[in-house]
Amino acid sequence: MVEKVRNIVVEEIVRTPVEMQKVELVERKGIGHPDSIADGIAEAVSRALSREYIKRYGIILHHNTDQVEVVGGRAYPRFGGGEVIKPIYILLSGRAVEMVDREFFPVHEVAIKAAKDYLRKAVRHLDIEHHVVIDSRIGQGSVDLVGVFNKARENPIPLANDTSFGVGYAPLSETEKIVLETEKLLNSDEFKKKWPAVGEDIKVMGLRKGDEIDLTIAAAIVDSEVDNPDDYMAVKEAIEEAAREVVESHTQRPTKIYVNTADDPENDIYYITVTGTSAEAGDDGSVGRGNRVNGLITPNRHMSMEAAAGKNPVSHVGKIYNLLSMLIANDIAEQVEGVEEVYVRILSQIGKPIDEPLVASVQIIPKKGYSLDVIERPAYEIADAWLADINKIQKMILEDRLNVF
Repeated sequence: MVEKVRNIVVEEIVRTPVEMQKVELVERKGIGHPDSIADGIAEAVSRALSREYIKRYGIILHHNTDQVEVVGGRAYPRFGGGEVIKPIYILLSGRAVEMVDREFFPVHEVAIKAAKDYLRKAVRHLDIEHHVVIDSRIGQGSVDLVGVFNKARENPIPLANDTSFGVGYAPLSETEKIVLETEKLLNSDEFKKKWPAVGEDIKVMGLRKGDEIDLTIAAAIVDSEVDNPDDYMAVKEAIEEAAREVVESHTQRPTKIYVNTADDPENDIYYITVTGTSAEAGDDGSVGRGNRVNGLITPNRHMSMEAAAGKNPVSHVGKIYNLLSMLIANDIAEQVEGVEEVYVRILSQIGKPIDEPLVASVQIIPKKGYSLDVIERPAYEIADAWLADINKIQKMILEDRLNVF
């Protein structure tokens, strides 16, 4: 067997490392944010379809469910418990194989069930039967299964179904870690048991100016869990204390924490919701407008604008290459001595095997005292090893070991 020689380019990049830049901005939209809800549903539908295709036919058939729209409803929240008077509307769109050798495959049933199951886990106070309307308009496709299997045998490595690129970087900065871990803590089961009033729509914005960090948190509070403004203020204090613990575990930099800064107690304005998400009151969401595959929005870094959620895990490089770039960057940063920062960009060409990208670009900022000479070879080998085992990405996705937002 001839070993593939892949087009991997490792080079030194000259730029100021993020930790040394004067201003750094980092954002994370929590799982209950309308954009994250759209991402989460799109990905849940794709994974459900993939598993059902495998169960019935032994192979994942073509689909892309990366078109989900969340249209905000209308609610009247009030201390002690309000009501949703107009449900949130969720549109499932995209494409999926519905006819297999003249046999009907229940695309819409699988998709709607997956969306409901996801919402039940993601937004605890959302009444799926009364607060949400889910409409599946996923387009139809048909396939000859014999032809699919023959094609798979001819091409054991899938062919890219798009010309697109993925981007990843490592390691995370202190500010990035703080923003990511703060939202994860506030939306953890452990924290919710102590403070059930904290909804899932949590947005964390980090700003570092020099050595000072400002952390701004917007957290939807569930009205039925707070009886009055005093209860509400106690919840805000708990959020700030939890965020402070995260900050102190990651940095020595002085940090200010702000929670729900739009509150105006003198005018009875508080961020309370019936369901724990702002989607109940007019905030809309779309796939791809939120976090990148590492869970963050980072304007100081290279980023792809590709929406990864909902794309099929077999051949859609818009998903696979973004995850792969992140994994390669993480391994290089962790395993190769002397790496300050690493940026990975992988470009596909439609119709070509996904393990043979048009280019895999690895750009490295060496630490002081290190040269690219000692870094280049191990970095190349890590990238090459991941590309050689690229089908592992699909397995990791279906085993829920990789998230995409």
